[in-house]
Amino acid sequence: MTARPEDVPDREDSRQPPQSASRREFLTGRAARREMEQAAGQLADELPSAAAPQAPEGRETVRLATRAMACDFSVILNPGHGEELPAASEALDLVHVLEDQLTVYRPHSEMSLLNTHAAEAPVVVEEKLFRLLVEAAEISRQTEGAFDPTSGPLIALWRECRQAARLPAQAEIDRCLARTGLEHVQFDAAARTVHYLREGVELNLGGIGKGYALDRAAHLLDDGQVSSWLMHGGHSSLLARGQHTGASGWPVGIRNPLFPDRQLATIVLENQAMASSGSGTQHFRLEGKRYGHILDPRNGWPVEGMLSVAVLAPTAALADALSTAFFVLGLEKARQWCDNREDVAALLIPPPRRGQTLQPVVCGIPEDRLFFAEGVTPAE
Repeated sequence: MTARPEDVPDREDSRQPPQSASRREFLTGRAARREMEQAAGQLADELPSAAAPQAPEGRETVRLATRAMACDFSVILNPGHGEELPAASEALDLVHVLEDQLTVYRPHSEMSLLNTHAAEAPVVVEEKLFRLLVEAAEISRQTEGAFDPTSGPLIALWRECRQAARLPAQAEIDRCLARTGLEHVQFDAAARTVHYLREGVELNLGGIGKGYALDRAAHLLDDGQVSSWLMHGGHSSLLARGQHTGASGWPVGIRNPLFPDRQLATIVLENQAMASSGSGTQHFRLEGKRYGHILDPRNGWPVEGMLSVAVLAPTAALADALSTAFFVLGLEKARQWCDNREDVAALLIPPPRRGQTLQPVVCGIPEDRLFFAEGVTPAE
């Protein structure tokens, strides 16, 4: 399953905005299929393979693409609707505007200014951003801190240690943990302000920002009378509306977390979001041990109990945050979460036991929306 690059943000290359003349490309669905075959099944554009003959077949599409938030964003449309292209282009333009607001890698961004000054005094925050911050805090509370937008210091520490080919000392982790946790952040809804209660605290929306950008872009597509589309950010955050030609939704391929050149399943999305988290592509080895990039913000160490997670939710922001939280929470608590929320479903893939193959765990995804590749058997 495709891993989420923002879990360990490394977005320095996004400081220079792309040139407008080269930001967008138009590809037919036939070309997109050739591209996906070569890329071994990236999530958003990948269409079902012969390994799952019962899955809906992908047909021709038109795609508009841009580079933002250190990944590719695309709007994928059914062909033959040229009047939809201006709204799709406007949606991609909005992603750049939101990146300039949310990034912590540009000193002038609203998030950077918030992190610089919120420990000194309460800072007034733009209305939609304030709602996003409050939502992130609420998701953190509901997931027992498994998703935590204040875990930036831990992420930075592990990134530095990875580059230096060493493990952090527990004392270093403890110093970061002392600045982690939403108990250090005070929200004032009436004044629309955010205040950090100690120095060194920071908010980082890397685990929810791409999904939020998709949700905001969706409003422009809806206002532009675009009824059927699939939009993705980095192939790990997706949002779908309507139906792909000849299908009951938009078929999205999921690759095997152990064998990225193989397809694990196809999920058909319609009027919902999906996000995936996994450590298959972002990890490092030290002294023979493998360390993934997804950290448990409660103890500061990489998570070991899950291979990958895909979450279906009504909004892309919620799916984004929950995919990280479910990865951290583990199989049983993630399953309980889905049991208590009718609007949230998940495909959970724990590591195989010795001598066994992968056994994906399906939580609330209807059978007519999920198609496993040949040889893949879900757990009962």
